[in-house]
Amino acid sequence: MLAETTLTQSIVPPKPEDEQEPPKTELLTRSDTGSGSFPGTGRRTGSRASGRGRLGAGLVEVPVVPVKDPASAVLENPVVAENKRFCTNCGAQVGRGVDGAPGEAEGTCATCGQDFNFRPRLFRGDLVGGQYEVLGSIAYGGLGWIYLAKDHNVSDRWVVLKGMIDTGDATSMASVVAERRFLAEVEHPNVVKIYNFVEHPDPNTGSMVGYIVMEYVGGQSLRQLALEHHRQTGRAEPLPIGQVIAYGLEILPAIGYLHSIDMLYCDLKPDNVIQAGEQLKLIDLGAVRKTDDYESPLFFTAGYAAPELAAEGATIASDIYTVGRTLAVLSIEFAGYTTRYKHTLPGPDAEPLFALFGSYYRVLHRATHADPARRFTSAEEMADQLTGVLREVMALGSGKPRPGLSTVFGLETKTFGASDALPVPSPAEVATVLPLPLVDADDPAAVALASITATEPAELVAALASAPQDSIEVRLRMVKARLDQGDLRAAGAELDAVRRMPRSPADWRPDWFHGLLALANNAPKAAREAFARVYDAVPGEIAPKLALAVSAELAGDHFAAARFYELVWRTDHSFVSAAFGLARVYLAQGGRAGAIEVLEAVPDTSSHHVAAQVAAIKVKARGHEVERVVEHELHDAAKRLERLALDAERRTRLAAEVLEAAYGWVKAGKPGANPSNAQRTVLGCELSERELRFGLERCYRALARLASSPEQRHALVDQANAIRPRTLT
Repeated sequence: MLAETTLTQSIVPPKPEDEQEPPKTELLTRSDTGSGSFPGTGRRTGSRASGRGRLGAGLVEVPVVPVKDPASAVLENPVVAENKRFCTNCGAQVGRGVDGAPGEAEGTCATCGQDFNFRPRLFRGDLVGGQYEVLGSIAYGGLGWIYLAKDHNVSDRWVVLKGMIDTGDATSMASVVAERRFLAEVEHPNVVKIYNFVEHPDPNTGSMVGYIVMEYVGGQSLRQLALEHHRQTGRAEPLPIGQVIAYGLEILPAIGYLHSIDMLYCDLKPDNVIQAGEQLKLIDLGAVRKTDDYESPLFFTAGYAAPELAAEGATIASDIYTVGRTLAVLSIEFAGYTTRYKHTLPGPDAEPLFALFGSYYRVLHRATHADPARRFTSAEEMADQLTGVLREVMALGSGKPRPGLSTVFGLETKTFGASDALPVPSPAEVATVLPLPLVDADDPAAVALASITATEPAELVAALASAPQDSIEVRLRMVKARLDQGDLRAAGAELDAVRRMPRSPADWRPDWFHGLLALANNAPKAAREAFARVYDAVPGEIAPKLALAVSAELAGDHFAAARFYELVWRTDHSFVSAAFGLARVYLAQGGRAGAIEVLEAVPDTSSHHVAAQVAAIKVKARGHEVERVVEHELHDAAKRLERLALDAERRTRLAAEVLEAAYGWVKAGKPGANPSNAQRTVLGCELSERELRFGLERCYRALARLASSPEQRHALVDQANAIRPRTLT
């Protein structure tokens, strides 16, 4: 829980592998509250800088946090609470009271002999570095006291001086020295700015103590905001999921920026992120290190740190892990995140939020995967997927679509099952029209693939076969071309070749094409398993959910199909296949009203708008479901039909279906009839058996005149004669 105290810990970094000394067992052990030691490395897995919009990405409103008057932040009695006093060398409890007597704020650790001192070293009126006038202590962190000061050399601006908890601690001093070396080059709007490094004599010993001078950020930490939310709601209720995701979308560009300049943040947690106004900033750079740093201490916090730090040290993957853990702690009641769930997440069966928002759970699960190679490969990649999840979350919450362009999939250029007859699409058809992953720009054959203009499968196969360089992308495009040809054996051989090629464990593209091949082979269960792996990897994307929906439908799992079709349709109305699919599975489950609602929501800008409206009319007028026909739907169907631009034959056939439904409804005794509508008409016919018979006769005779064969014409004339009411003439 956030009420728990989380302390930054440090470890002894390793030398490069060829220089390492035999490891000492004690360096790999530590307590959850003290210090431990394990290797830190600078191995990099690749990252690109990412820039995003304002807080909330324009999708969610995040409450503004007022910027505090700096002077109000000064503590009247700056004291380190006894339950937060630990030896920085061995992690043992120090400075604790005994038998009701208060503990000493300074002394010597009884376990290892390390001196400790938790008293502030600067006081109001002290002038540090000849320009920074101290106003007092405002907080303390895992690495030292933090003081508020005015910079008399730069317009009396407010600054923060970050000092040491224990000036005799070599590890903490090393951290400050490390900050002094390279952090001044950090320039990002979401990272606190380092201005200077100064020294000031200790008031007791006279020895010089180093201080970092940094930008003052006068807001509240995410931990403080979460605890304030608890107080306001009167219970341990997490922050709203949209707000938490918005925080993630501000944090990730800052982390990605550090990666782009070969730095690692290492110690992300809610305490180290402040919101001031509408902006977020990473405020504690004490754990930041160069990616090739094998000397300075590696700092971390239990419950947020990646499990592989002991063996592999800090990497981009371990930074991604801390982002996932931070979002998890903020968004759920995460009891035991430093113990039972220290390196895992509760599953959807145990956490209602994860059951409700499966895509969000998958983002966190991938970010905190036990295998670093299967995590997001960059902060930018995680931000892209998190943005897609935010669109989904906000669409579900508001009822308004939140479409957005994918960075890894193409558009839905073709649809499946988008017919007014609402036919279940064939698996082979679906396999050829589902969206395709975009070509990886880093693939060695990317340029050659971009120059291919062939569209016919045979021509495309020939062009790919003559590509100047073999690559994963060439093979995957060949799989699709073979599928379009209907040559499933050749498509399978190409996919087998892809699996034998060296590739990242995080590469989900072969799974996508495996799913397409399984569909083409009429194996929806296998397709579903493959698409589920893609969904796990890129949970912010629409395409995998659409693929899972149709695979579940073809496998007969209408409940799961409806869930995924709904995620797609409610997020983005341009995926019209999802609307028709959702209508089909609703009808299969008896959800007639839901099917009608979805079909009528297909926008008039869609080329499938008319087909959707016709399908909705047909659902309302299903003659074999007389017991489900509702009077107001008959009137609505008639009005919609009158507004549609249809050819004569199609309009007349649809009119006949509506009148047949009305006739059946009247014959059944007008169940649920509204007396106030007794004189109303449907397509010009009063709701009486006689008038509806005349209307149907006219429709059948009109269709007979439009018939394409004598047999059809004779059959329709017979229908007209049979339905015509008896008269005296």
